[in-house]
Amino acid sequence: MGKFASVTAIALTLLLLIVVLGAQALAQTAPAGQAPAPAATPAPATQPPSAPSSAQETASGQEPADEESTRRKVKPKDYKNWTFNAGAGANLDSGTTKTWVRGGGFDVTVGAARNANKYLGLRADFIYANLPLRDLTQELAQATGATNYALDFTLDPVINVPVTKTYGGYLLFGPGFYHRHGTLDDSTAVPGSGCNGFWTWWGACANFSIPLSGDFVHSNVNEFGYNFGGGVTRKMPSGVELYVEYRLTHGSRNGITTDVRPITLGFRW
Repeated sequence: MGKFASVTAIALTLLLLIVVLGAQALAQTAPAGQAPAPAATPAPATQPPSAPSSAQETASGQEPADEESTRRKVKPKDYKNWTFNAGAGANLDSGTTKTWVRGGGFDVTVGAARNANKYLGLRADFIYANLPLRDLTQELAQATGATNYALDFTLDPVINVPVTKTYGGYLLFGPGFYHRHGTLDDSTAVPGSGCNGFWTWWGACANFSIPLSGDFVHSNVNEFGYNFGGGVTRKMPSGVELYVEYRLTHGSRNGITTDVRPITLGFRW
């Protein structure tokens, strides 16, 4: 009986221990048919939108161009399409003209140029050149006085040479048309008499003698020829240029020549 009582006490103790342990295990076990809840993951932090990566710019080969850089910049002109000139001065005669005409007659020049760029243009000029006859010439013409002048029309390529912002120069050359007109006052020359060198240059000796009519006191000679020259310019604060020009003009027809070298001081604008 004592052994039976001991065994019974041990068995009851073990049974009680099994019941307690089973209850704890049942309480910790999740109900059947339900999956364990997933662990909560922290929400990702909000990030500001990133700027275009340099890798994307490198892949495209170009950086985003702003509006001004894509617009073509127009370079301002450093020349005028048209320039005009006007001046006056005196003549230095040459050739046969110098034999019969004294130097120092005045000249007036007006012109205009169409410029292709700052270096090259095409210039047209009208020149009035007074050609006063020498006293010896008037004696040969048996005249008490005379009026003599030339009208020159020239068309020249002009080459402009900028030196500084203030000073410059230019060269010109080209063809020309020259009309010389003269009138003798009270000439007592006898019509039909032989010609001297003056009458030939005057243009009144087509047949080696003075014409029988009184037309020999008037002279109208038309000639074609050339001219060339150049000038120096100085730009004024107003933008108008002051220029000094030297030019040689030569006209010829049937052995009759007219040579004038005008020196002109004027303005270009």
